[in-house]
This record gives sequence, C-alpha cells and structure tokens, in this order.
Amino acid sequence: MASSGGWFVRFREGLSRTRHALSTRLDGLLGRELDPAFYDEVEETLIQADLGVRTTDAVVARLKELSKTGVRTPDAARQALRQILAAALGTRAPLVLEPPPAVVLLLGVNGSGKTTTIGKLAHRLRGEGRKVLLAAADTFRAAAADQLEVWARRAGADLIRHREGADPAAVVYDAAQATRARRADVLIVDTAGRLHTRTNLVEELKKIDRVARRELPGAPVEALLVLDATTGQNGIAQARQFKAALPVTGVVLTKLDGTARGGVVVAITEELGLPVKLVGLGEGIEDLQPFDPDAFIDGLLAADSESSAASPQGH
Repeated sequence: MASSGGWFVRFREGLSRTRHALSTRLDGLLGRELDPAFYDEVEETLIQADLGVRTTDAVVARLKELSKTGVRTPDAARQALRQILAAALGTRAPLVLEPPPAVVLLLGVNGSGKTTTIGKLAHRLRGEGRKVLLAAADTFRAAAADQLEVWARRAGADLIRHREGADPAAVVYDAAQATRARRADVLIVDTAGRLHTRTNLVEELKKIDRVARRELPGAPVEALLVLDATTGQNGIAQARQFKAALPVTGVVLTKLDGTARGGVVVAITEELGLPVKLVGLGEGIEDLQPFDPDAFIDGLLAADSESSAASPQGH
C-alpha cells in the first residue's frame, strides 16, 4: 500500500485540473468587493466545477449568510467556502467489513470502471491481509467474467463464475456457499450495468441482494455505486435510478484525475445523501483509495502556487 503522504500527493495531483479551473477563477476575484457580481461569479465558478445548480445555490446562500457575520473580504470568503464544503462532505465513511464475512455489491453502468474497481479493491483488501472471493454476477455482458478472472489473478483472489447468460443470483448463491466453505473475509460481487436498456435489471439486482443476505445472514452488506467522475451530473441521474433498486451505502468515484469538474463529489453527497467512500485517481492497481474529505478540500481549493509547497503531513 502507498504511504498516506504519497497518497495525499497523488490526490492533489489528481485534482489538479479541477483545482486549476476553480482556483484560477477564485483568485481572479480576490481584491473585489463582496457585491452581487462577486457572488454571481462564485456561483458560475462552482457550477462549472460541477457542483450542480442545487448544491451551488445552497453553498452561495450560506456564503451570503456568513458575509453578514464577519466575512467581508474575498480571502475570508474563500476560507468560509472551505468550511461550507467541509460541512457538506462530512467525515470519512470507511467501508463496513466487520464482522466477516462481509459482502460488497458493486453497482454501476457499463463503462463506469466497475470491473477495474473490483480488481483494485480486491488487491487493496488482500494487502490488508483479508481473504477475498469475487463473484462474476454480470453474466450478460460478453467477456465480463473473463475480465474479472484476469483481475482475480492479479489480486490473488478466488473467483466464482458460471457460463455466459446464467442466472446472476445463482452465481451469488454459489459464491456465498464458497465464502463460508473457504472462510473468506469479503465477497465482492460484480453486477450488470444495463440500467438504461433493460427494464428487469432492477429486479435482478434486488434478487442478488436478497440471496446474498439470506445465504450470509448477519453479514455486513456494502452496496457501492461506481460513478465515472467525467460524466458529472449524468452520473447523479444514474445514481438516483440505482438507489431506487437497492439501499446504496456509498459511492466509488472513478477517473477523478481525468476531469476539471471534480466538484461533482460535493453534489453527490449533497443531492443524493450518499458518502463517497472510495476514489480512483489513476490506472494503477494502487490508485483506488479511501476518500478523505479534508484532503479533497485542500486539493480542490488550494491555489496552484500552494500545491507544490503543501505538506502531506497530517493526511
């Protein structure tokens, strides 16, 4: 596993596009009077960073409230913005994996990075000393199980798979039996992602969830929604549909390093009421890490001139 300092540096580097877009505009407002035009430009900046209209309206309204109680300068407004975003994001939300065996269901549309996320998560959990088993329950997509098998080998995890087109719930049933028999600590389940094209997917996901809970009674169940950060607000629309199917417990945000609109993290938390639990900031197997709200805000709002000099200590 990478050191916390190394991760902090990668986190900051991964947010560089968003930070540059956000900080450049905020820095351009420094020295300005906090007049209506100032707040209009802050609003536009946050929307461009993909906080979304609803979240941006709430943030700007709070900023205006604070301006009545002592926030008089743009510098102070920037610090107030940090506080507002920190309150919106809350504290860290680690995966609930105790007591074992735990179940982690990975949800998300095709192309979101779901299978890759499963491999990286399996690798991370194996590095923590946990025994991991994967279930290839996306039996509809061609080669989905083959891709998962490659990741299973890389991560050193066992894999349960059936033939293409098999009942996904049957795969999960067999995987649950294997989890008990092999004394695995975590069962990670891949699921289909055809939300926009196949109406019975919702029922399929519900059945998978029921089977996992029935066959592993008392096991903690994480239902994690994998969202591609580059899709922005479209990802939030997807999330609402998945939430209608299952009690989603958190979000995995992939490809955060590939977008200048990383503010979608705040929108996800605010609009969906879901914590971001893991983030992907690169293609490497080590590049899936727990989400740190403090590091995110530091990486998002630090001026680019602060970025290279910032210390990773404390993160």
